[in-house]
Amino acid sequence: MTTLPKLTLPLVALAFGLVTTPHAQAPDFDQARDETVALLQNLIRIDTSSPPGNETLAANYVKSVLDTAEIPSRIIALDPSRANLVARLEGDGSKRPLLLMAHTDVVGVEPSDWSVDPFGGQIRDGYVYGRGASDDKGQLAAMMQVMRMLQRRRVPLARDVILLAESGEEGTTEVGIDFVVDQHWDDIDAEYALNEGGRMSASAGTVQTVSIATTEKVPWRGIKLIARGVAGHGSAPRLDNAIVHLAAAVAKVGAYQPPMRLNETTRAYLERLARISPPDAAFRYRNIERPGLSADIQDRLRRVDIGINSMLRTSISPNIISGGFRRNVIPADAEAELDIRALPDEDLDQFLTTLRDLIDDPAVEVTGPTSMRPAAPPSSLDSEMFQTLERVQKDMFPEAITLPTMLVASTDSAQVRARGVQAYGIGMIRDDLSGVHGTDERLSIDGLGLFVEYLYRVVVEMAGTEP
Repeated sequence: MTTLPKLTLPLVALAFGLVTTPHAQAPDFDQARDETVALLQNLIRIDTSSPPGNETLAANYVKSVLDTAEIPSRIIALDPSRANLVARLEGDGSKRPLLLMAHTDVVGVEPSDWSVDPFGGQIRDGYVYGRGASDDKGQLAAMMQVMRMLQRRRVPLARDVILLAESGEEGTTEVGIDFVVDQHWDDIDAEYALNEGGRMSASAGTVQTVSIATTEKVPWRGIKLIARGVAGHGSAPRLDNAIVHLAAAVAKVGAYQPPMRLNETTRAYLERLARISPPDAAFRYRNIERPGLSADIQDRLRRVDIGINSMLRTSISPNIISGGFRRNVIPADAEAELDIRALPDEDLDQFLTTLRDLIDDPAVEVTGPTSMRPAAPPSSLDSEMFQTLERVQKDMFPEAITLPTMLVASTDSAQVRARGVQAYGIGMIRDDLSGVHGTDERLSIDGLGLFVEYLYRVVVEMAGTEP
């Protein structure tokens, strides 16, 4: 993958000796890339698999790097073994702060399935391999590097630039973002935040799309279908067999598709995606709300483009089912757990009522969620931050297009959006073999270098005192 040429200063400025400060000179982005790779390798080599997490080890490493760079930081923790880190470069206060976010925990691994040591940080064929390379230690390394570049280049800042390395993103947010927001909000309060959630796509070395997540669906965890009957001997089948009732309920839920509902982000996403799509796909994206065509288009998306289909509606996926303990015993109960990702404005009580009416079986209980992230309005497409992200994209990748996106997954942006911060998910080039949450997770070194340049330029434009 080819790296874009470095930025150069106007020759007139150089000729007249106007460039006198480090930040006014073009950064060495090749050096920045190589330094970021080293940071990423070191982060990967710290096993922060959750459970148990042990993110304090990563927080201490991040602090040691920032201490060396003379960047003030401190560690805050609800659980001493699962600490978070907050660092701050102070601006002149003329604008509200900018928050950079990345989580330090990773999901677990099955080492026998990997072709490399998942915690080795090995470089092979232009990629860094290891658990967390793409999710989310690559982003953390890039943000650490940008903080170092701002400090060593003495970039004058209008905004404070805050780095938050949070724990517990992979399912235990009570020790991470929930704790920080609830008990240390003043440490991270900002006008804008940049976090994981976006991505770049590339073909033949050319970046084609830059996806920016402006909102995300809300995971309603723990919603279950619980069927109850009477236990008995398997030789005498019963009409109230809990497994039979549960199977019928799961089948109804699996066949059901909640109604489509677009918002500012998804409508803009489809309109922009249509510009770069083949004619048949572009037709579907442009006419998805058109009477007489919408139903057929939605049905096709459900079959051939499940990612976009999920983006347009609350989704339901029955993923865990259990019941019975012996083949000759009719169980008294059986249950299925649903993975529900709700649109940000979905009404929980009404949704549960709809499920109960759909199942229409008094033997099957539909329970409420045991946990959820907060819902919040989408971050604006008209904000200074979104316009800056798009402007830098056009400058660095003129052949690409910025796509505002609603994540079908969830991130720690939900908690800061709920507190009024305009949060945007960004990300680097990721291919189908990136292995996020899977085997042989990896990150392109060239892609990481491009992302560091992209992030640095966005931060300088947003937080710097000079154009």
